[in-house]
Amino acid sequence: MPESPKADPGRSASNLPPLSLHIPEPRYRPGDTPDFGDIAIPAVDATPRPGEATRPDAMRELCYGLVRVLDFDGAAKGPWDPKLSPDRLRTMLRTMMLVRAFDDRMFRAQRQGKTSFYMKCTGEEATSVASTMAIDRTDMVFPSYRQQGVLITRDYPLIQMMNQIYSNRGDHLLGRQLPIMYSAPDYNFFSVSGNLATQYPQAVGWAMASASKGDSRIATVWCGEGSSAEGDFHSALTFATVYNAPVIFNVVNNQWAISSFSGFAGGERTTFAARAVGYGIAGLRVDGNDALAVYAATQWAADRARTNNGPTLIEHFTYRAEGHSTSDDPSAYRAAQEASAWPFGDPIARLRHHLETLGEWDEQRHEALRNELDELVKTTQKQSEKLGILGHGMHQPFETMFQDVFEEMPWHLKEQCDQMLAEQEAKFGPNWKPE
Repeated sequence: MPESPKADPGRSASNLPPLSLHIPEPRYRPGDTPDFGDIAIPAVDATPRPGEATRPDAMRELCYGLVRVLDFDGAAKGPWDPKLSPDRLRTMLRTMMLVRAFDDRMFRAQRQGKTSFYMKCTGEEATSVASTMAIDRTDMVFPSYRQQGVLITRDYPLIQMMNQIYSNRGDHLLGRQLPIMYSAPDYNFFSVSGNLATQYPQAVGWAMASASKGDSRIATVWCGEGSSAEGDFHSALTFATVYNAPVIFNVVNNQWAISSFSGFAGGERTTFAARAVGYGIAGLRVDGNDALAVYAATQWAADRARTNNGPTLIEHFTYRAEGHSTSDDPSAYRAAQEASAWPFGDPIARLRHHLETLGEWDEQRHEALRNELDELVKTTQKQSEKLGILGHGMHQPFETMFQDVFEEMPWHLKEQCDQMLAEQEAKFGPNWKPE
């Protein structure tokens, strides 16, 4: 037999340090005093606004800077100022305040046992409200589970949202979805999915279809920074790059993905906007608590997509002020003062300050609007609860769980349905109806 070749010894292993893994750790844990003083906050006028047709490789620095419009003195400055009218600004403020009022009441409803689950977007209202205001209502939106502001911006009936949350008799989804996974196709709102980032390739596919048909509508999609680690995220960006799909990718970097901080999705190494560089598409990093910056960036990206200049990835640099959901206790994994220490403040307070600086708002009008919105949500909640809440029994006929799946129900499902109805009658009587 031929002699086996001798292995090349190479460098001596004794001269090399042992291999090790890096395990990301958040900067602050419960009991620590957070300090975000090292976050670089560029001047409002420091970030240039390129033309919508600018090549991506000519504006890479925008992936590492921060688009800002509202200065902390309340003034709107710089090249990104969208110069919105006072009425438009008041509409934006009202919508964000309505989102927060809705969130607060639905959170309390869950704590009262009226529904099983809820997710607030406190501190992130601008990322959905201002973004949605900057696109056309005919554009298709593909939300994640924290974009209730999209529906409210598009004037979707609050009672329909509550009906879905309660899964009551008015729920057009017939209780088949988790409470916050809305579906509103008539409002160009794609159904919310609990699977992370699946909406990304769906948005790209829709945008490609729009372009192939010579339409003028674009797609906008959201995910959290944690979901940007999913394979679907990267598949979507590849397709969008290759086919120049008219789509806006929104990554809401709120610093926390459930209890895992952004470092587990790659946030320690670079910005999330910088992922656009590797795909050769436009990228923007935006102050997500600055409603005017969010509006301006989205408007820029929408104009870019609508003129066949390709997709844009927008990182909204913000902070999740409260827990991930009603099932979460953030005090178990993050410092209690983090939300108040966040240097970019509260998006509602900042927009209010801007309007006051313009002389277009004041304390009296603000309190009147807050009370008006609280009453609106309260009244709507009472109307919805008349149609049923969790724990008040079945609100939909049993057989509906077998319906709306197949055009014609297969024989084996029909057999199961008939068996179930027979058991229902035996248990509850022939005249039983859902509450």
